[in-house]
Amino acid sequence: MNQFDEGNAYYTPFEEPQKPEKKKPHRVKKAIRAIFLCFLAVIVAGVSFLGTAGFFGNVLKNDGQEKAAVKGGGDFNIAEHNLTENFSTESGESDVVPVSAGTLTDVSAIVEGVMPSIVSITTISTRKVESFFGYTREYESEGCGSGIIISQDEENLYIATNNHVVAGASTLSVIFADKSQVTAAVKGTDASSDLAVVSVKLSELDKRTKNHIRTAIFGDSKQVKEGQTAIAIGNALGYGQSVTKGVISALDREVTVQDETDGTSVTNQLLQTDAAINPGNSGGALLNIYGEVIGINSVKYSQESVEGMGYAIPADTAIPIIRQLITRKVVKSQDTGYLGISGVDVTEEVSKTYNMPAGVYVAQVVEGSGAYNAGILQGDIITKFDGRNITAMEDIKELMRYMPAGTTVEVVYERAQEGEYVENTVELTLGKKK
Repeated sequence: MNQFDEGNAYYTPFEEPQKPEKKKPHRVKKAIRAIFLCFLAVIVAGVSFLGTAGFFGNVLKNDGQEKAAVKGGGDFNIAEHNLTENFSTESGESDVVPVSAGTLTDVSAIVEGVMPSIVSITTISTRKVESFFGYTREYESEGCGSGIIISQDEENLYIATNNHVVAGASTLSVIFADKSQVTAAVKGTDASSDLAVVSVKLSELDKRTKNHIRTAIFGDSKQVKEGQTAIAIGNALGYGQSVTKGVISALDREVTVQDETDGTSVTNQLLQTDAAINPGNSGGALLNIYGEVIGINSVKYSQESVEGMGYAIPADTAIPIIRQLITRKVVKSQDTGYLGISGVDVTEEVSKTYNMPAGVYVAQVVEGSGAYNAGILQGDIITKFDGRNITAMEDIKELMRYMPAGTTVEVVYERAQEGEYVENTVELTLGKKK
């Protein structure tokens, strides 16, 4: 027990009364006691060592969450980057420097290394508004979004973003991390996955910009776990790049988004994060602690009673689609593949009314066609084609413009069985229309 002396900033210990002297134990008993205490000390020390080793073994276990710092900047060398390298899921020695494990609080080194691969996108679109008096007026509106530098060829630099960022835009401009701004064009879009690719001519970039920017490294989103650190970078509210940090809240969340232009709805499986995703973040990067892109920020749950529910398209879903958007070419009409069906759109309204899956209802199957040989029957409803969500027959026709005869395609359809629709997946080979 201690008594505190308020007059001085110190305390004096309370002295216990002197205890009577104990009788000295017998020498034999004293020796036995000493041996017993030594044996007990050895046991306690061993248990303590094992417990400590186990504790730190669990804390320091890698499990994909080892703290890492990304090397900053890096020159963008046209000769050193190609389509294959930029879609690698391994960061390599040149991109990541492992450091001591522990709680990740400072992500500045990661951000510094990744920021040169993130861009701001500004769009100008024209809207037609019918006035009260019956005449139509056109208005220009400005939009903002984000993008990720992913690849280039001899002529163009390619940037991934969301389809809803560029949809309806009459002009596009891209602002790089060094604040330089250039005009851009839409290379390809995929509304069903909400992905798009924007291209910038390399001849439009000066040497300073080329030396400053870099391509992003994609990580394996299939290895992502709930609770892992997530970092979002994007052009929030159009003010320029900003950084937010949180965790992966959930995996494979089914999120339905309605297209404002035509009212169609698309459902995708997305990563959920509590890192703030705000207007303008769309198309930006969701990163892991290695500075790898594990998702492309897409939407947030907007409601007054809800906080911290943002979503990103997983990298493993986005990469194949982005690659196709960059490399695909329109096939000549005489060489285009032939599926062999006629279909009717099952819209959201029809789906809800008749309790049917949204997609394309197969009204007829041509005998001997790819669809026929794969076992697709009249009455089946096609919901996915070549990895894309299908909402209308026009979606299938659009995709097949880039597919020559002989192409193997994965098709997902649902078939009514005993009053319920059962999902089936088949691979079929497109034929050639006779």
